[in-house]
Amino acid sequence: MIRIKFQQSLDELKERLLVMAGMVEQAIQRASEAYSTRDENLCDLVRQSEPAINRMELEIDQLALDLLAMEQPMAIDLRFILAVIHINVDLERMGDQAASIAARVLDLRKMANVDLPVDIPRLALLAAAMVRKALQAFIEGDAEMAQSVLLLDDQVDEMNREAFHALGNLIKNKPEQAPQALSALIIARNLERIGDHATNIAEDVIFWVRGADVRHHTLSDVHP
Repeated sequence: MIRIKFQQSLDELKERLLVMAGMVEQAIQRASEAYSTRDENLCDLVRQSEPAINRMELEIDQLALDLLAMEQPMAIDLRFILAVIHINVDLERMGDQAASIAARVLDLRKMANVDLPVDIPRLALLAAAMVRKALQAFIEGDAEMAQSVLLLDDQVDEMNREAFHALGNLIKNKPEQAPQALSALIIARNLERIGDHATNIAEDVIFWVRGADVRHHTLSDVHP
């Protein structure tokens, strides 16, 4: 009976985390769409969702800590709870990045529209794909799928580096477009950070499933 109740608590913890994950994914999608459309309403929706995401983070943290304090779980259950605590933090920070993108889009709305040498929508799609795949790996407890997220991170990092160089050159050669370029540069950085958080989630899934800490290891080290 005690074990059944504990498993129900673990299921509740996972369910709450997935609810929060859905909110964060929606915020990222809205922020990315807002960049393409310059839609002020989408920006407002992203910013309005931030307090709810923050509340969810606190609730999940408390539930996880209660399970650690009262149940003293062992082995894979302990790793699951620790992974949830880490993932919870990464999700909240992704929400912060989405809110930052929305704020920059509102700034861009006040500026002249110029062609920028960076494909923000493509970068956003790739970062969102990383988040989606990392969360799916968590849902399924799939370490192999989690490993595939680590490969995508290199692509996001490379796109962010390209954006940095291209926008830096634009600022130097066309200083009148510097405000737009700086906003785009920050948005690219926000998306790169979202990819980093997705990578963290994938690493936590591997830790949960395999008991392997891969945060400072190469991909060849994460195979069983």
